[in-house]
Amino acid sequence: MQRIDYINHFYEILRDLEDRLGGCRKLSECHGNMNWPKRGVYFFFEPGEKRSSGPGLRVVRVGTHTIKRGSRTTLWDRLRTHRGTLKGRYAGGGNHRSSIFRLHVGTAILRKLGLEDQYPTWGKGSSAKRKIRDLEHPIEKKVSQHIGAMPFLWLEVDDPPGPQSERAYIERNSIILLSNYNKLGTTSAIDPPSKNWLGHFCRKEEVRKSGLWNVNHVAEKRFEPEFLDKLEKKVRRI
Repeated sequence: MQRIDYINHFYEILRDLEDRLGGCRKLSECHGNMNWPKRGVYFFFEPGEKRSSGPGLRVVRVGTHTIKRGSRTTLWDRLRTHRGTLKGRYAGGGNHRSSIFRLHVGTAILRKLGLEDQYPTWGKGSSAKRKIRDLEHPIEKKVSQHIGAMPFLWLEVDDPPGPQSERAYIERNSIILLSNYNKLGTTSAIDPPSKNWLGHFCRKEEVRKSGLWNVNHVAEKRFEPEFLDKLEKKVRRI
């Protein structure tokens, strides 16, 4: 089988997952009482990012939550940090220092709008004082609006956290399979990003060169085709 065959099979599995879940969700419409599985993997799509080798939107980010042994972080914990804040001083915004996804989208927005010099603190440090967060809040709001409009699917994978967990295995192989790292502009690219994709402006070249809002694993070349069997079995158990 060729890479395109594996990719098409991957999307067939996701279509089945979507049917079983009753459709995609959008983070702007999500809350913690929506019967989320404790542990899992998520797949984000993006409006306007259509597949070129098949129907529907292409996956633009694959992720999970902390895989360190002993971690108690849940799937919703991670999705909530990506979604941002609904109430309080920073309502409508969020904290990109707690979400690498928000960080990447934010750098792309700043570069696209030519605002990098006005927000030099973006992405600096693991925490920030109130003055800095107040300054960054308008961009955090734009990040929330962008990510909040992205449809996504989620899949329960409830094995114990660890680097060898099934969550890590599915996440890693999905990214490697979908990544177009150093293939964009060549005949080897499959489902490349559109000309208007925001990720073209991202500060991280791994995002720009892969067509995914991911950095880890995008440059790896070999995926394990067997992961699709495990992914399919997980979906069929829903």
